[in-house]
Amino acid sequence: MASSNDNNNEVVAEMDGFYRIYKDGRVERYIYQKSNLSTYVPPSLDDPQNNVSSKDVIISPHVSARLYLPKNTTNSTQKLPIIVYYHGGALALGSAFFNSYHNYLNVLVSESNAIAISVEYRLAPEHDVTTIYEDSWTALQWVASHANEKKFTSGNEDPWIKNYGDFSRLSIIGDSAGGNIVYHMTMRAGREGGINEKVTINGSIFVCPYFVVPIENIEESASYKNWIIISSPSEAGLHSPLINPLAENAPNLSQLGCSRMLLCFVEKDEFISKEIGIRFVKGVKKSGWKGDLELIEVEGEGHCFQLANPKTDKSQELIKRFAAFIQL
Repeated sequence: MASSNDNNNEVVAEMDGFYRIYKDGRVERYIYQKSNLSTYVPPSLDDPQNNVSSKDVIISPHVSARLYLPKNTTNSTQKLPIIVYYHGGALALGSAFFNSYHNYLNVLVSESNAIAISVEYRLAPEHDVTTIYEDSWTALQWVASHANEKKFTSGNEDPWIKNYGDFSRLSIIGDSAGGNIVYHMTMRAGREGGINEKVTINGSIFVCPYFVVPIENIEESASYKNWIIISSPSEAGLHSPLINPLAENAPNLSQLGCSRMLLCFVEKDEFISKEIGIRFVKGVKKSGWKGDLELIEVEGEGHCFQLANPKTDKSQELIKRFAAFIQL
């Protein structure tokens, strides 16, 4: 007779090469053991290479973030663009506190001369995918709450955001799963008339966004298989507007609540086909969305290549494009 321990160690689902789920609910993200980009690192008040300071903050019982500030900031009359960043990882992996994101945000903040809030949200499959969106919205609303005119109204406000943030230039950015989150945050802001009554999203940047739409062989893709594992039974499939923004029951793309959009796709993406990006762009244009849309296609590179080494020529070129967008 099998012991309860044997039953607990039974694997009930696995995303080959990334994680496995056990019968007792445990999730083993074994990709972390194989990757040199998945190491937790502390913030630093002194990053001499990029001249950026960072610190960690708690936003709510379930949401935290790493904040970044250029060190050339001298006084609170110098207002900086605001970046709210959502990390990738198929909605089941990743952390704002990994070395890959810490290094990348240092470079992005330095190049764009902006303050950044990199959000740590809960992950699937331990939590429903909609919980990820709620955590992400909580973080976005927390950032926007600093726009009130009073000096400080609560103990949960952060002086970096309060003193240096230019709320007329707030951009949200996400890579892969983070791009999916950017879509949902932008849509919610559009449907609710902004993040709050004072702050709207100026720009949204989607980098290799985690969308799954009906294209040839999509059901054989890792992105589709992962979605089937992490989604609830009612959302498991191409019909779900959570993963397919072009689904029949998805909100009209004309409701996207930002003034400008920048979408980046790469030629050799092993997870998100460039065709998906092209279809999304066509859908946005067809919807009648009233804003400025820019599309970047990077040749010869794979999924979110800029994270692995933000100092390469192509990474630097892409980051400069992002920075120019953020500064407007």
